[in-house]
This record gives sequence, structure tokens and C-alpha cells, in this order.
Amino acid sequence: MIQTAHMYQRSAVLFVWILLACFSVSAQDLSSTTSRPLSLPSPILLPLRATFAPVFDIKPDNDLETGTPPSRKSQIGGLSLTANLNDSPAGARRVTLEEAKQMAADASNPMVRLAQLSVEVAKQHRLGVQGLYYPNIGTQFANLHLNKETGFVVGERLGVMVPVNIFEKNQTDFNVAAVQPVTPLLSVYQLVKIARADENIAKAKAGIPVAETAANVEKNFFDLLVAQRELTSAEADAKKIQAKWLTASNTGAPTISSEQETETLGAEKAVVQSTSKVKELTASLNEMLRLPDGTRLELVPPQPLVEDVSLTNAVEKAVANPELIEAEQTAVKAHAGLTLTKLQYVPTVAITGGYANQNAINNNVLPKDFSYIGVIATFTIFDGFKREHSVKEVQAQAEMADMAVQLTKAKVAAGVKSSYFELDRSRQLYQLARRVVSAAQVVDASYRPDNPDAASAQAKMEADMFRAEFEYRQAYAKLKALIGAK
Repeated sequence: MIQTAHMYQRSAVLFVWILLACFSVSAQDLSSTTSRPLSLPSPILLPLRATFAPVFDIKPDNDLETGTPPSRKSQIGGLSLTANLNDSPAGARRVTLEEAKQMAADASNPMVRLAQLSVEVAKQHRLGVQGLYYPNIGTQFANLHLNKETGFVVGERLGVMVPVNIFEKNQTDFNVAAVQPVTPLLSVYQLVKIARADENIAKAKAGIPVAETAANVEKNFFDLLVAQRELTSAEADAKKIQAKWLTASNTGAPTISSEQETETLGAEKAVVQSTSKVKELTASLNEMLRLPDGTRLELVPPQPLVEDVSLTNAVEKAVANPELIEAEQTAVKAHAGLTLTKLQYVPTVAITGGYANQNAINNNVLPKDFSYIGVIATFTIFDGFKREHSVKEVQAQAEMADMAVQLTKAKVAAGVKSSYFELDRSRQLYQLARRVVSAAQVVDASYRPDNPDAASAQAKMEADMFRAEFEYRQAYAKLKALIGAK
């Protein structure tokens, strides 16, 4: 037993010496290799990872059960675009597409606020016109001092004929009067219809600035996502070229060929252009979201768009189209204006009443204070046929408005059909691009620095997928705008 133990000890010591000898030889080979001169004129520096948000790694869903660090993901079909929290740049602002739209559509946005004010103006105008239904109550006060005595008339006082002033030299008058229109209420009703039509038009147009703002934010958001993928692809291609010429320099004479210089400069140019584009789009998106200049953004790819719109439902819902609403409300205004013009043939009748206290006229002629009630009616008998021509003019305008409604309906229906087919086409292209990314077998090596070919291919496929998704979303937004959906 003791001899066996000694034999095991000698074997272990011999094995350790063999390992040390192998390590020494490997170190000598490594030092000789690194001391060899390189033929690459200048390395391609890629410091952009520390400046912009990291590109999301694409991982299959079944890998999420492993003990990897916690991450946030946005699933796309069978894929999940994942950004590890440990890989997030320090101080970067994580923004989703919905958050970006909400931040841009805030009430402080001038265009959104302008639309809200236009609705408020139309509403207050309608309420002001409705106030014409109620009676008008007003007061009047006057205090006059004449510099001369007014004329005299002969009057009787205590059975004696004496001169009496009709108008006093010092006059004070106070009057409270109320006037309730009667026949003008018919005209007020038509004016309220016109004001309400203007309010409906303002409400229909109020959502246009919000939709335009959301569309601009969405475009910038996806452009930045695509630019980040293009930057990743350019970086990977640069690394690939760098590795190619490093290998060539290790196998031959350290020379710089024109082909090497052309490829190197082309790769550097692609990285610089992609970097500039990412910076520009980041600054533009920061301005839209009213974020401080220089804010680093980490964009979270949105959830896949899910819509289920049929052509029949789209055409039926097109009644809420802002352009069609404006045409219909314009027709309402035209017919109300026609009725209003015809009401010029109706006499204007109003009931009035009030209370007066005065000393301007001698009390023997008019009492000092009194109340009154009465009816006032006016009517123009002849106005040079102005009313007749006005009625014919407005009647022609009403017919034009009705024809405009029919033409607008046909135009909107044709636009909805065209937009629906465009949506269907963009949906198929997006689903195809998504399947291409899902079927790629470079998932685990997406952005590994030691596999630039896989990184470049994956980034290009993601860029194409995001372009297709943006066109899909844009077609859907266009269709929603045509049918007036929120």
C-alpha cells in the first residue's frame, strides 16, 4: 500500500511538470506571434457602442428559462428582441414607441394646443349664439344740465292760465327695459345650427395635428432603429475587413496594397456615415420629445402590430372621415343659410317692457315714474328684389354642398379601398421579413465580436424587418385616418 501511494505521488508531480512545460512553450509562441509587424496602416476604431444604445440581441423564447441576467424584451412572433439590463449604457433614457407618442402629443405641443383652441372658439361661439334665445335686459341713466331755459307753453294751474316748461333745464332719467324677440327666434335656431356645424368641423379636424405628430414620431423612431442596425452592420463589416487583412499580414510580407486601403477606407466611411445618421436622428427625436439635447436614447422595439380590418367594415366606418364630416356639415350650414334667407320675408316682432323714472318732461305732461309693455314689429316692404336674389343664390350654394357630399363620399370610399389593399400588401411583406429573421440560424452569435459575419447579417435582416414594419404601420395609420378611427 505504501509503495502504491509513493507511485501515485511521483505520477502527480510528473504530470504537473509536463503542464508547466506546455504552458511555457505556448507563451513563447504567443510572444513571437505578437512581435511580428502588422501591415494594416491603421486599425478601424469602433467606439460607438459606448455612445449609442446597444442593439437588441435576438434570442429564441426557449432560452429565456436559463439563468441569464434579468432583461426586458419585446417579442415579435417567435422572436424576442432583448436588451440585457447589464448591457444598457449608463444614463440612457429607455423609451418605447407609445411613450414617445404620448410625450410628443402632450398638451404643451403648440400644434395640439392650437387644435384645442380652435374647438374652444367654435364652442364658445355656439353658446353665444344660443344666448339670443333669451330676452335682452338693459338699463339707461342720463343726467343733463341745459345752459338755457327751454320753450314755454300755456298751462293751467289752480284755474289760472300760466306759462309752463315742457322740458326741464335740469334732467335726470333712469330706464330699465326688456326685449324678448319672437319671430327672430326662428332665425336664431338656424344660426345655432350653423354654429354647431362649425363646432363639429373643428372637432373633426382637432385630431389631425395629434395624428400627424404621432406619425412623425413613429417615423423618426423606426428610422433610428434602422440606423442603429445599419451602424451595427457597418461596425461588423469593418471588423471583418480588419480581421481579413490582419490574417493576410500574418501570412505574407507586411505590405499595404491598394485593395487593402480601398476596403479599409470604405469600411471607415460606412461607420462614419452610420454614426452621423444615428446622431442626427437621436437629436431629432429628442427635440420631438422635448428632452434635453444630448440625451442618449435606448429604443425598445414595439410589440407587433395586430389589426383585423375587413374591407367592408372599413368602408362602413368611413362616415367618420374628417373630410366627409366637413362636407356634410358644410351642407348643413348651406341649408340653414337658405332657411335664414327665406325668413327675411317674415316681419320682425318683439315684446318689450320696462320701468322709467324721469324729470326731463314736465310731470303735467308725463308722469315722473311709470311702467310700460308693448309689441314692436318691423318689416321692409320693398328692398329692390334683394331678398329674391339672395334666396336664389343661397339655394344654388345648398345644391353645390349636396353634390360635394356625394363626391366626397365616393372619393373617401375609393381612398379606403386603395389604402386597404396597400395595408394588406404591407402586412404580407412585414410577416415575410419577420419570418426571415425568425428562420435565421445566427441567433446565438448575433452581436459577438468574434463573429462579425453573423452580426452583420443579423443587423441587416433586422433593419429590413423594421423598415417593413414601419411601412405596415404607416399603411394602417393611413387607413385609420381615412375611416376617422382614433
